[in-house]
Amino acid sequence: MSQQLLLGDEAFAQGVLDAGLSGCYAYPGTPSTEIMEYIQGSARAAERGIHREWSSNEKVAMEEALGMSYAGLRAIVCMKHVGMNVAGDSFVNSAVTGTRGGLIVAAADDPSMHSSQNEQDSRFYAQFAMIPCLEPSSQQEAYEMGAYAFALSEKEETPILMRLTTRLSHSRANVEVGAEKLAERVPIKEGDRRFVLLPAIAQKNYVRLCGKQAAFQASSEASPYNKLIKGNDTSIGVVASGIAYNYLMEAFGGKCPYSILKISQYPLPQQKLAELVNGCAKVIVLEEGMPFIEQMLLGPLGNAKINGRLNGTLPRTGELSPAVVAKAFGIEIKGSAKASELVKARPPRLCDGCPHASSYEALNGALAKYPTARVFGDIGCYTLGALPPYKAIDSCVDMGASISMAKGAADAGVHPAVAVIGDSTFTHSGMTGILDAAWEKADITVLILDNGTTGMTGGQNSIGAGRIEDICAGLGVAKEHIKIIVPLPKNKEENIATICGEIEYKGLSVIISRRECIQTLRRKK
Repeated sequence: MSQQLLLGDEAFAQGVLDAGLSGCYAYPGTPSTEIMEYIQGSARAAERGIHREWSSNEKVAMEEALGMSYAGLRAIVCMKHVGMNVAGDSFVNSAVTGTRGGLIVAAADDPSMHSSQNEQDSRFYAQFAMIPCLEPSSQQEAYEMGAYAFALSEKEETPILMRLTTRLSHSRANVEVGAEKLAERVPIKEGDRRFVLLPAIAQKNYVRLCGKQAAFQASSEASPYNKLIKGNDTSIGVVASGIAYNYLMEAFGGKCPYSILKISQYPLPQQKLAELVNGCAKVIVLEEGMPFIEQMLLGPLGNAKINGRLNGTLPRTGELSPAVVAKAFGIEIKGSAKASELVKARPPRLCDGCPHASSYEALNGALAKYPTARVFGDIGCYTLGALPPYKAIDSCVDMGASISMAKGAADAGVHPAVAVIGDSTFTHSGMTGILDAAWEKADITVLILDNGTTGMTGGQNSIGAGRIEDICAGLGVAKEHIKIIVPLPKNKEENIATICGEIEYKGLSVIISRRECIQTLRRKK
């Protein structure tokens, strides 16, 4: 054993490496990005030839990882929580096909929406797909669960969802790391047709999945990560899942007088839950994210014993913390002011020298001539164009929505309807919108901000960098209406003229605003 100081993401990455990983598939998204980056930086991963290249989006990553599992090797797929929506089709169906080599789906949730559009809770995806879910309470558990999840996946022939959250992913702790153990390929059985989801086969597979639920339940009851810790004070029982268990321990200085059910594996351990609830006068549920456990304990008719986010014992939204947990138990922690009370708020802004700034200045200059213009934005650094001094976009909903929403608005008579999207987001989920717009000859102008990287998450490779015009032409955009501009202050008037010219064109036009991200350029220099 050796000790390493690791982020939660890094601990999980090291855990799967030591457990015989053969492939990591992912699309960058905070707070999951560091999993792939750690594996990319691993000398041992390079020696072993482990796949560790970014995928074009989460659905593709999920399917690539499932393909490696089909071939009998161990794979992980990593994404942030909203990426689960993109991967949802293949994720849910992977539960129906089952797996061969171990397959872990790592979803990093972002309570309080530090860099996200919502607070959705990935545990609901595991419940919906009817598969086991693991939720580490510490960096050590994140490491250990790599091997545990692979073994469980191969034993039950099912994908395993690993749910991480921001504070665990992005905080460091000492982790005891064991020896590397390479895994053997699981052989393909001749005549195994379960990956062919024709209705007749899918129906049998679904019956098989339903039949595994008792085994999943038994595994949860016996899990070393689900522990019922008896306390002397039976006035309160505590259910603490994931990192909330650590918050509880910190709030009580490591000595909580109440009985605690620590939960880090799902489905919920029903026997342990029943023992806790029946032995206490009141139960407080501590869980990061949505009231997933609390809702199940309440049931459709409610349960006066159960307290948590739904009755105001804990805040309905946002992250938990030791101070928030302590307050629920009537404990006052000194020096527990929120960061917002200690540090003056400073709105985010584009980096000095960012090419997006010149792109927005040109766009605003062009749209000054069109008072009815509407600009549909997308997910990336350039979303900051919604803020002063630019105030340049009117919407930002999800990855790729800019082009589709602009087309829908144009269908409703809006003119000009302009979409603004980054190069990485375009190849992630914007291309299908372009295909629709080209097919229907939609009267929209698409401004693709090509800075050659996935800038918002730290500068990962962008698959379409430098090839956007070829992709657009292949999708049906007329070549004479694919224009390239260079977003520099000295080119502002020329760029305004180009944008205005394409807005006047009654049809689909694409303007590629191309200049390298200032941060990746600085790193190169």
